[in-house]
Parts: sequence; structure tokens; C-alpha cells
Amino acid sequence: MRLRPTSPRPATVAAALLALFLSFLALTPPAQAAPTGFRVQNGRLLEAGGNDFVMRGVNHAHTWYPDRVSSLAHIKAKGANTVRVVLSSGDRWTRNDAADVANVISQCKQNRLICVLEVHDTTGYGEQSGAVSLSRAADYWIDMKSVLAGQEDYVIVNIGNEPHGNIGYAAWTADTKAAIVKLRAAGFNHTIMVDAPNWGQDWAFTMRDNAASVFAADPDANTVFSVHMYGVFDTAAEITDYLNRFVTARLPIVVGEFGHDHSDGNPDEDTILAVAQQLRLGYLGWSWSGNGGGVEYLDLVTNFDPDRLTSWGQRLFNGANGIAATAKEAAIYGSGGGDTTPPTAPGTPTASGVTSSSATLTWAAASDAKGVTGYDVVRISGGSESAVTSTTKTTATLTGLSPATSHTFAVYARDAAGNRSPRSGTVTVTTPSGGSPSACGVGYRVTGSWSGGFQGEIVLRNTGTSAINGWTLRWTFPDSQRITNLWGGTATQTGSAVSVAAAPYTATIPASGSVTLGFTASRATANPSPTAFTLNGADCSVS
Repeated sequence: MRLRPTSPRPATVAAALLALFLSFLALTPPAQAAPTGFRVQNGRLLEAGGNDFVMRGVNHAHTWYPDRVSSLAHIKAKGANTVRVVLSSGDRWTRNDAADVANVISQCKQNRLICVLEVHDTTGYGEQSGAVSLSRAADYWIDMKSVLAGQEDYVIVNIGNEPHGNIGYAAWTADTKAAIVKLRAAGFNHTIMVDAPNWGQDWAFTMRDNAASVFAADPDANTVFSVHMYGVFDTAAEITDYLNRFVTARLPIVVGEFGHDHSDGNPDEDTILAVAQQLRLGYLGWSWSGNGGGVEYLDLVTNFDPDRLTSWGQRLFNGANGIAATAKEAAIYGSGGGDTTPPTAPGTPTASGVTSSSATLTWAAASDAKGVTGYDVVRISGGSESAVTSTTKTTATLTGLSPATSHTFAVYARDAAGNRSPRSGTVTVTTPSGGSPSACGVGYRVTGSWSGGFQGEIVLRNTGTSAINGWTLRWTFPDSQRITNLWGGTATQTGSAVSVAAAPYTATIPASGSVTLGFTASRATANPSPTAFTLNGADCSVS
């Protein structure tokens, strides 16, 4: 943060300004120095060099897991260009002091990530017991100014998370303006991000309808708006309308949090990703790992293990319009002779442990002057590629493969600058047919229903004498049911036929063991249960 000089009195400098203006008419104006740090221009977030910057990243709950700072390197290895870091002012959780914040910024820079820093203690102010005001959050940032100074190229200050609940949210506009002005008066020239009220979801449109006046209240005209998209944003029309209104008004907007499911409804994550890509808007998925309180399904990786992507993680990082396919590293990390040399190609992978639905690939490491940060495994079919998984290791176990089928794979390496290597040689794996009948049992039940939809549970049991390592479960719905979200695996549906590939954390089922899948689905009036299931091509008993 750089302190702004005190403004001189107009009467004292009027003549000097007039003389200076006249001299500008007579002389060719000198080239202006490039602005320092991020800035907003014409509704877009720009880096100091003037290039558009589109956030593609995730949230990381640092304040609750301060020993997991290595997660920033793993987030970068998945292709992200931004990380939103949860901090605490000390009002509700343990305070992140200046030394800790400085270390977070250092780790972001070391891993070539843009750091969005947020105070979480404001969450649900007015409704949540113990939550604090935006003014209080601004005081925290002022206390941190010594470590934020000079970091405008790398850090965006998100004043407070979800700063109003569903009570008293009409005060959001005045409170947000006051907090912005307070930070500017203290000398902050950083880009400021402000979250919406209504627990971030702005269902009352307070932020949407007052964003222009809030932006105008910032003397630096350098404020970005952040909406959190969960159950309120469960249709394509709602998502498209909300984001387009900001774009039309030339006001900068990002999706600061979103998920694939939530307790308040089922957000349409596919539309969020597609519209954000279409409009070139930033998004930050919630969250890397460590969720609790019944929303563990929002973890992108299991137990902070970067090699155990959940189905939500697979969707966000490797799916259509996801991070791996759309993220571009901040130009600040490529300036001044930055690293533009890609790693060498990894060795041609070899396959082992091939089952009817899984295989383990191993390859020789790639080399890079600055260090290899990760590997991307792709499936090759004809002339096209599709992402399978990412890993920081030189081995990966692939699950959910179709039995009695040939699959061709290859590997890319990535370095910290985001440079991607040439593709490795290919390996073709032919999976055998499925196991013997009745080696599995399935329990299917409806756990809740509502007009037009329901929630179900599937308990998949291994009734054989050896472990199942990787599986694909298939069934056919007898009516018009369609899966809308599934946890514990990755679902695809064609007509009434459903196929579920194991998630990394459900791939292994020990003998006499079981895994549980949950899902939501749409339905017509009737909701009959499926009567037959197959696991890796073999029939299962149904109970």
C-alpha cells in the first residue's frame, strides 16, 4: 500500500496549475508511467500493463488450516491463476497477524498466483452471532498495511466476506461505501473487492441495484463486485441475467464463490462456468479442502491431497470451461524476462494393475529449469484429447474405465509459470471384461422428495472375496428421472441410462466393504426405483 499525498489547497495552487496547463498545450506531453497494480477500466479488471485479467481459481480456508500453506502450490499445479485466501481479524477466529499475511503473499508470489485476501469475520453480519461490521474489517486491513504496501500488482483486498445476512441488508450500500472510503483515506491504492449481502447471494438485488453508486463512491474508481452463487442461482436464466446486468452497466463483477451443490438448493455450475467464460468474467470455486458442518461435498480435493480430486474438483479443474482449459497466468509473472520455456516431455507412460475399470500409469519425470509442478493425464480418441486427471506425482491410478475396451493415454508436464510440455508418447490399455455376477450388492432408496425432484442414496457393497479397485456402476431409470447432481462419483446420463464412475475416494471397496453415493434428480409424478444394476459389467444383487 502506498500512502496518497494530502491534497493541496485550491487557492494556493490555482496559478501554478494554470501555468502548467498552458505549458502542456505548447509541449508534447511526455510518456506516462504505467500504473502500479490492478485497476478497473471500462468495467474490466486490468493489470498495470493494461492487459485484461480474468480470475480463474479457488478459495482456500487458510485461517482454519494455517499449516496447509503448501496448498497454494497444489492449487497452482491444477492450473489456477488466482487464490482467494480466508483470513480472520481475530473477532471470531484466531487472528492472522502481519507475519502470517506476509507469508501468504510471499507464497502466492512464489507460486505465481494472484492473491485475493478476505476477512471472514463479517460473514452474515446482522444475522450471525459474533459477526463484525465492514468498518471493523477495514480496521484490520489498516493494521496490516505494513505488509500490504507495494503489493498492488499481486494482491486484491476483499474487505469482508458476505458482510450482511438476510437481516438489515439494506445497510449494505452505506456500509460498503464507508469502508471503501476508510481504506482510501488510509492510503490503500489496491483494487478493492466487495461481497454482496444476503450471505453473498444478493437475492434482494441490493448490490446489483446500487453497484453504480458504490463504484462512484470510490475516489480511485478501483472497486470490483463479488457475488456468491449457491442455491439462489439454480437456473441458467437467473445466472445469465445477473451477470449480464453488470457487464451492460460496465461494472466489474466476479463470482467470488460457487459450488456444485448446497444446502439451500442446487446451483447450476455448468451455466456459471459457461457464462463466465463467454463474458470473460472471473470465478473462484469454493473451496480447496477442509469443509465441515454438512457441506463436505464442497471439497475440491479430499483431505488436502491434490491427487484425490472429488467429483466437484474434477468438474471445476478439468471440465468444460474449467480452470485447466481457461486460466491464463497474470502477466506480472511473465514480465522482465520471466520463464517462457516449457518442461521437456515426460517419458512414455507404462500401464500396470489393469482391471476391468482401472489402470495405473507410471512415467519418467520431465525436467525444467525452474521445476516441474504437475502432470496432466489425457485420454486420446481419434484426433481429440480429453482431460482425465492431474497429479504432482509421476504415477496416477485411473478409475471408471469401461470394461473390455481399449483406452489410449498420454501425459503433459507443467511448470510454475504455466508452461506446458510437449505431449509424451502414448500407451494403450485394454481392460478385461467385468467380474463374475453377484460379486456386488446394491441398496437403493429415496431419502427425500419434492414436487418435480427427489434425493436418493445408493449403497454399493462388495460381496466378493477381494477388493474392488476402480468401478463403474450402471443402471436404467424406469421412468423419466434425470440426475442433477451426484456425490461419490461422476455421473453421465443418456436418456434413462445412467453410468457412474468412481471418485478417487470411493474407488476402492474392500471385500465385505461398501461405499455410499448420494444424488439429487428430477422426476415426473411417478418415481419408481430401478430394478437392475451392473458393476464393471457384472450384475449386482439388489436389495
